[in-house]
Amino acid sequence: MESAPFPHDLVQLQTAWNRTYDALAASRPVADTVLRRRLLMLSTRLWWHPFWSGPGRMPAERMELRSQARALDAQR
Repeated sequence: MESAPFPHDLVQLQTAWNRTYDALAASRPVADTVLRRRLLMLSTRLWWHPFWSGPGRMPAERMELRSQARALDAQR
């Protein structure tokens, strides 16, 4: 399957979501409530991003977005 050309803002949202999730998963996170609220806000923005409204969008593309965001974050 060929990977979709994801918009830059969508990749940035996913990267922020990944970082927030990782911070929340850490043992004894600081500002637990703030992180949970941020994760909910980012989840909503990811789910309703206009990119997903196009024809033929598949769940596999969401997984590909997560993979690409993790790879980009690992490079930094």
